[in-house]
Amino acid sequence: MVKRYFAVLAITMLQAASALAAGSESDNYSAWRAAAARTLIARGDAQALVTAAALTFVGGPPRSKAEAAKAATAALDLAVKAAELAPDDPAISWLHLHLCANAVACDIRDAATTMRWIDADNAAAWLPTLAGAQKEGDTVQVDRVLADMALGQRFDLYGNRATVMMYGALRRSRADLPAEYLPSDLARVTEAMEIGGATVIPSFSSLINACRDAATMERREDCLKVSKIMQKGDAVLTQLVGFAVEKSLTPTDPREQHIIGERRRLLEWRASAANVSDTPLLPWLRNARARSRLAKMRAFPREEDVDIALLKEHGIPLEPPEDHR
Repeated sequence: MVKRYFAVLAITMLQAASALAAGSESDNYSAWRAAAARTLIARGDAQALVTAAALTFVGGPPRSKAEAAKAATAALDLAVKAAELAPDDPAISWLHLHLCANAVACDIRDAATTMRWIDADNAAAWLPTLAGAQKEGDTVQVDRVLADMALGQRFDLYGNRATVMMYGALRRSRADLPAEYLPSDLARVTEAMEIGGATVIPSFSSLINACRDAATMERREDCLKVSKIMQKGDAVLTQLVGFAVEKSLTPTDPREQHIIGERRRLLEWRASAANVSDTPLLPWLRNARARSRLAKMRAFPREEDVDIALLKEHGIPLEPPEDHR
């Protein structure tokens, strides 16, 4: 499931990969990202700081555990400053919470409480708390958190919003960035998608494991409610996980299994078809298409809605043909 989703994302990233890598080695690109982070830190506004946090967190080539831990701490410090400057921004608050969950010795309680205060209807705000309860083996707390998650109205990771925000920060700073780094709108959109995705997409393993171990009817019902909320989430990956959780909880219902499978295939087809249709064959159209996609991401918080808008724009049916069912 997850592999198929990232294969779809690879189509979107493919056309920009050559632009980002052309004439450079990975160590150069890592240095450019570090220089870009310093430039954004100097700007000092919330969007610049949160973009610098994402660049610092993602970094360049694979790092040692010690280097990765140091980068995560530095990224968290920047996210804290950004959150202080924009205390009511849910995307920045979510990124702060996610980076805290990935940093050594960061107590998530304050960040999680703030996130739930800013966006009380977002069930995703409970994920780091659930992960902590799972890690500690506290089944009572796991049940309590799942019950709170089941009361949510949405399951948002703010990926589109983060991408738009980080693209804007990079574009405003383009005159001060390394000349070889992000030379086009296509490159900036792709970079924003990469670093944004890396800093907003959490691990779903605690939720999957908690629902797999749903020994009581109460936990099973809460997990089913959470899975339904996830299936309307703003990230395609979230929706796919929601389908998987529901499927694991209804193994003996052939009709329900068929419905889940059809909904999942529809979502996967839309994502794949939208990305293929939006990949121009003519190189000089790529920047225009990147800007067009960004405009749709600005208009629609949900990835699936962006895919639907792309399919409509290119005259492609929203339902897959029979041979794709």
